[in-house]
Amino acid sequence: QVHLVESGGGLVQAGGSLRLSCAASGRTFSRYAMGWFRQAPGKEREFVISINSNGAKTYYVGDSVKGRFTISRDNAKNMVYLQMNSLKVEDTAVYYCAADSTGEGYATHDFDVWGQGTQVTVSP
Repeated sequence: QVHLVESGGGLVQAGGSLRLSCAASGRTFSRYAMGWFRQAPGKEREFVISINSNGAKTYYVGDSVKGRFTISRDNAKNMVYLQMNSLKVEDTAVYYCAADSTGEGYATHDFDVWGQGTQVTVSP
């Protein structure tokens, strides 16, 4: 099983960019699909974007992050990244990195390993 640690969160003005990183321990990282979820104050945690084990497929839902957020991974470094551009106030949340042992990444209920989260705050 992998252990996940997120970094890169912070305070940014609307319209700005941030890149979140997730470092994974364990020799089987390349077998996991990886995803990013977020939880805003007073709201339930929601799926943001995911990538399958070999990086060939990415998934997101709806238009909230389309064209603004990009997920990528480096299996040689056991890293996954979330590039966030054109940030909006409504993107403010704790962002969690998660792993899916099926390797597919399209079913949110398959994500069962979680990092501790990193805070992203977007100011007006």
